[in-house]
Amino acid sequence: MDETGEELDLGVLTKGDGFTEGRLTRVFDHSPAKVWTALTDPARIVEWLAPGEIADRVGGPAKLNFVDSGIVIDSQVTAYETPRLLEYSWSGPGEPLRPLRWEVEPEGDGSRLTLTLRVPEGEDAARSCAGWEAHLEMLAAALEGVPIKFPFERFKTTREAYKAMLA
Repeated sequence: MDETGEELDLGVLTKGDGFTEGRLTRVFDHSPAKVWTALTDPARIVEWLAPGEIADRVGGPAKLNFVDSGIVIDSQVTAYETPRLLEYSWSGPGEPLRPLRWEVEPEGDGSRLTLTLRVPEGEDAARSCAGWEAHLEMLAAALEGVPIKFPFERFKTTREAYKAMLA
């Protein structure tokens, strides 16, 4: 439960050989095209993630600069199928691969977004999943036209819940 006593909408965690996989799903009252634009257009990415660019082709750059934290993502797009599939690694040069896979599907009048992330063994999978939970909340707000700052309370609450799942 979160700080208001509401049930948390968390992803599913699975342990693999050398990694933990998180699968986070959200349903939005927005078209797949609008969600896709939020995932790929630099003018929209900055509203919920960070300044940067995601190329519209396999092999192109996936670069994001989280200025406040000093984290720089510098990887390549490994899958790209407009408007339904985007994949790149959440890594910088010399770091282990941390693949992110975004899948957008129509659902009723809106869309379903599924984010699958893999965190290497030995890294804090609860922290990674909680960070993405916070960014998905930011994405939802951006889609509504009211971008928000990083929701630290959501991050802290979901990190504890994910830690409990992994215990």
